Amino acid sequence: MEYIYGALLLHKLGQPVNEENLKKVISAAGVEVDGAKIKTLVAALHGVDISAELANASAIAAAPAGGAAPAETKKEEKKEEERPSESAAGLSALFG
Repeated sequence: MEYIYGALLLHKLGQPVNEENLKKVISAAGVEVDGAKIKTLVAALHGVDISAELANASAIAAAPAGGAAPAETKKEEKKEEERPSESAAGLSALFG
């Protein structure tokens, strides 16, 4: 989590989210730097508009939560129950 927080802090301050800057932020926080995690995060964020993603996340969080009808809730519960069996079937295909 500290790596994501570091990337968000860099973004908020208008600094580029790159390996060098992220290493500085993580080490300044007193955490031992894991170069592989930094490389993975920087690669995952390459080409991502962080501002747009944060705005999208804010819009989703602001949506009213109590508007679902009971029938819709039952449908969602059924879908959630079906997913583990589908996942298990896929895993069994992988492991024979």
